[in-house]
Order: sequence, then structure tokens, then C-alpha cells
Amino acid sequence: MLKFFRKIRKEFIAKKKVGDYLLYAIGEIVLVVIGILIALAIDNANEQSIKKEKEQIYLIGLKDEFETSKTKLEQLVTFNKQSYEDSKKIVNYMENQEALPTELELANLLYNAFAFDISFNPNNSLLEEMINSGSLKDISNQRLRILLTNWVSFIEDISKQEIMLDKERDKIIDMFRGNENSIKTIYDLTGVSDELGIPTSDRQTSNRNLLLSKEFENNMLMFILTSIKTETAHYNPLMESMDEIIKVIDSEIKE
Repeated sequence: MLKFFRKIRKEFIAKKKVGDYLLYAIGEIVLVVIGILIALAIDNANEQSIKKEKEQIYLIGLKDEFETSKTKLEQLVTFNKQSYEDSKKIVNYMENQEALPTELELANLLYNAFAFDISFNPNNSLLEEMINSGSLKDISNQRLRILLTNWVSFIEDISKQEIMLDKERDKIIDMFRGNENSIKTIYDLTGVSDELGIPTSDRQTSNRNLLLSKEFENNMLMFILTSIKTETAHYNPLMESMDEIIKVIDSEIKE
């Protein structure tokens, strides 16, 4: 094609047809520009296609992460609720000294209330990688970008709240480190001693005296309050945020 145009150009020059040559030159420039624009359009289309494909990979990965994190949070909320509900049962016994629990019942309540740490560990590896590499900009949905950015702040706030909750739990557990109360009794009666391969004691120290302790009551009340606030002011809003994130991600994933 180029040889053909060059041949025509040479004929115009040889015949000294300047006007026709100028028209030809302009036409040749136009064709070159059109060719460049077409090439740029193709490159841009390819780039957009690659970008969309990359975004879809991110969206699918993020959906998997947030669905896993949601399952973890649901389980954590269940543990936290059992913890403060059993703690409330203990406090109720303290208000009714005529109907105290048996040693076995008290041991189970104490174990269920304080045996497990309450800590949310979301699956954030992909999101952290996207933020650190600047790939969050590859998410075209602006609302989703905002939600993902706010998610990081949510997690930081929850971590602070959980530290407060751990401190309240530790105050109660510390009451078992002295001579007056017995962790061993709790272990024996709940079967933990058998699981750990520790021999059970023939003579058990009763923990029912805790139900007469004002210090224990104060610590329990602070723990219950902090546990409930952790759920209502932090876990519930976080669950709502995750539901919205998953919903927006689903709307952006192409089947």
C-alpha cells in the first residue's frame, strides 16, 4: 500500500502537478493519523479489557475474604453472647443468696464465661495487598472503594475495644491466682483436667465464696457491660458493613 502511494507521489512530482500533490499529501497525512488513532483505540480497548479482567479477579478474591470473615464474626458474636449471658447468670446468683448454684454449675458458668478470648481476626490479606500496592484504584465502583477504606478503620476500632474487654476479663481471672479461689476446681469439674492429662483432686476448693465478694461483683458488672457494648456498638455495625460490602461486590462481579 505504501509503495502504491509513493508511486503516485512520484508521478505528481514528475508531472509538476503541485495542487494534486498537495491534496495527495494531505490525504496521506490523514490516513496516517487515522491509522494512529485506530492503533491507539485498539491499545486502549486491550488495556481496558485487561483492567476489567484484573478487577474481576480482585472482586472474586475480596468476596471470598469477606464471606470467610463474616463467618468468623458470626461465631465470635455467639461466643461473646454466651460469655456475657453466663456472666449475667452468675451475677443473678449473687443477688439471690438463698438459691446458690452447685459447685459444678458454677464451674461451668465460669468456664463458659472466661475460657475463650474474644478477638476478631478477619481475612484481610488481599485487601491489605491492594491497599499497599495502590491497586484499590482498580476497583471502578466508588462506593465499594469507600467501604473498603472504611473497613480498615472499623477493624482498628474493634481491636481497641477488644483490648478493653480483655483487660476486664483479666481482672476476673486474676482473682483465681491467689489462695482463696481455685482454677483447678473449675478444670476438674468441667473435664479440662482430663483433656490436659492432669489428675483430678480428691479435695476441691470451693469457688462459691466468690458469690459473696463485692470485688468479684464489680468486676463482673464491668465485664458484662464491656461485652455487651462490644457486640452492640462494634460487632453489629461491622456485620452490617460486611453485608453491604458483599452485596456491592456481588453486583460488580460479571457472571
